[in-house]
Amino acid sequence: MTFDDNAKLGGGKVSKRGRNVGIGVGGGIGVIAIVLIGQLLGVDLSGIVGAGGGGGSDSASDEVITGCETGADANANIDCRIEAAAESLDAYWAEETPALGAAYATTNVSLFTDATQTGCGNATSAVGPFYCPPDQRIYLDTAFYDELRSRFGASGGPLAEMYVIAHEWGHHIQNLTGAIDASQSGATGAASASVRVELQADCYAGAWAAAASEQPTAASDVPLLEPVTKAQIADALNAAASIGDDRIQESSGGAVNPEAWTHGSSEQRQRWFQAGYDGGAEACDTFSVADTQL
Repeated sequence: MTFDDNAKLGGGKVSKRGRNVGIGVGGGIGVIAIVLIGQLLGVDLSGIVGAGGGGGSDSASDEVITGCETGADANANIDCRIEAAAESLDAYWAEETPALGAAYATTNVSLFTDATQTGCGNATSAVGPFYCPPDQRIYLDTAFYDELRSRFGASGGPLAEMYVIAHEWGHHIQNLTGAIDASQSGATGAASASVRVELQADCYAGAWAAAASEQPTAASDVPLLEPVTKAQIADALNAAASIGDDRIQESSGGAVNPEAWTHGSSEQRQRWFQAGYDGGAEACDTFSVADTQL
């Protein structure tokens, strides 16, 4: 998925942390972040939830990225690509969220290196990309994209990179609708509320990907993104599959244990991304389907 070289970017959605805060994962980090850590490392880290204090976000050290003015900049630079994706996601969800029964409020993306402090606590890059509900902000160390390819075997590509942002933006939408509260029970399993939350975020990512090439933004009277190709969809599906719970368990040398799943299998993640791509955001009610259909 590439950007129209001539499309205009408005800026202001993505910032970089001016300094790193924290050297580890501190107490108080949100459940969404915790399950991501477990997903990336292939271990159960639920025991650190609630240990210690939280800590506020260090937004004062954020500096909005500059030099991202056109789609050509987005095609050439990862930071600008995240900015362009964020602007596209913002435009899409401003229109779609009311149909889900919630008022829309925007979110932003903070890029950091190695470690940072958030309203969910201190976090390192080992967390992977995550959404922090108290901050209503997405956090990402872009080194994750290299790990996605080198450690998890994803094929990569621009749409695969944007899928990560779109998935986390989906968690923001769930925070607005109240669906994210369902992930706080601590239950695991192939049909658990935690898995349903994650699959819905995958579905929301697919819904955005399908609409992005037709959705103008506030700064551009033409859509930022050019029509998606089959190869790019394959890259996004491959990224979703690479971080399925079953794939993570297998790669860590353990047996596949659906009772421990928090994000869904590779097949589930691909299927729900495709469901959103084919049917839009209103096809993403993962909470109403039977366990056997999830």
